[in-house]
Amino acid sequence: MIVARDLLGRILFYRTPEGVLAGRIVETEAYTGEADPASHAFRGRTARNTVMFGTGGHAYVYFSYGVHYCLNVTADAPGVAGAVLLRALEPLAGIELMRGRGDHGPEARLLSGPGKIGRGFGLTLKDNGRDFTRGPLGIAAGTPLPDREVAISRRIGISRAVDLPYRFSVVGSRSVSGGSRGG
Repeated sequence: MIVARDLLGRILFYRTPEGVLAGRIVETEAYTGEADPASHAFRGRTARNTVMFGTGGHAYVYFSYGVHYCLNVTADAPGVAGAVLLRALEPLAGIELMRGRGDHGPEARLLSGPGKIGRGFGLTLKDNGRDFTRGPLGIAAGTPLPDREVAISRRIGISRAVDLPYRFSVVGSRSVSGGSRGG
């Protein structure tokens, strides 16, 4: 959960041939591996989730409901599964590229959900396993947030372990996804 909280305010970027995409991370959810019934790693290592068991700081990308690519940051020691789902970003750069991928709503809502991040950034399974410290997909330092600007709540969009307070969001952000808007 430390990583999920620490990612708030940081900048996710992706250098693509079309241009740079960037957004400020404003919402995350922690998934604590094999002990967490809502985690993809709950039943152990599989071909789909093997990245979760690797070194922290890598992209775990999966295809959700046959529709969306979702992006997680691996967040534990090698051999121990753990990941943080990036749920929402405030768009900073590459907004026209994001719009060109299908979302024409308000700018603040372009990346207001995990599927929207995947679509807006053009993510695919080819991005699974990318090292966030090397290459085109990365996370840059942002402005650390004081505790009063961070809301902690239950995860959303899951059916197991729903009462755990593993969702972190920036209070007042218009880009936070469904449920409570950052508090």
